[in-house]
Amino acid sequence: MTRRSVTRQYPEVQPELPARSRGVIALVEENCTSCMLCARECPDWCIYIDSHKETLPSPEGGRARTRNVLDRFAIDFSLCMYCGICIEVCPFDALFWSPEFAYSEYDIRDLLHEKDRLGGWLESVPPPPAHDEKAEPAKELQVAARPPRPARDAGAPAAAPARERPVREPRAAAVRAIKPPGSLPKRPDPDPDPEGNGSGPRPTRGEPPENVT
Repeated sequence: MTRRSVTRQYPEVQPELPARSRGVIALVEENCTSCMLCARECPDWCIYIDSHKETLPSPEGGRARTRNVLDRFAIDFSLCMYCGICIEVCPFDALFWSPEFAYSEYDIRDLLHEKDRLGGWLESVPPPPAHDEKAEPAKELQVAARPPRPARDAGAPAAAPARERPVREPRAAAVRAIKPPGSLPKRPDPDPDPEGNGSGPRPTRGEPPENVT
C-alpha cells in the first residue's frame, strides 16, 4: 500500500536472486564415489544411482585396488522437496545448489534429469561467500601460522625428569599386612565371679577348672 508497484520484466530481465537460492541441484560427476549416502538420506527417494566396480592395475607389484564407477545419477524433481539434505550429507562435495529455476517441462515425466543435465547446471553455481573479516580464522590456518618449536641444543643440559610418585599399595592389602586374618586383639577376660556366689563363666576347652572352695 505504501510502496510503488514495480513490474518485473521477466523473462527479458532475469531476477536478482539471493546468494543461497535453492533453484536446482548441480552434480560434480568427478567427485561422486557412488557411496549412496545421498540416496539413503533422501526423504522422498527421488535420487537414483547406478554404479559398477572397476579394478585398477596394481602399482609396481602391489595389491590391486577397486573403485566404484558412476553409471547413472538422476534426480526426479517432480518428487524433490528441495530440503537440501543430499547436499549436506555428501562427504565429497559432489552436489551444489544452483540458482537456475527455469527447467519446467510439459510432461511431468520429463522432470527426471540425468547426470548430463545435472552436470550442465554446474556453471551457474555461485562461488562460496567470502569469509567474514571479523570472524575467527579457521583452525587449520591457526595451526599453520604457529612458529616451529626451537630445536634443543645438544650441549644443553637435559631437563630434569619428572618426579615419580611412590606406588601405594591397595588399602585391603595394607590392612592384611597390619592385621592378618586370625590375629585380632583379645578382649580382657571379665571378672569370673563378680557377685561372689561361685557362678562364674565356664572355663574354656583345654584349661583346667579352677578350684572352687
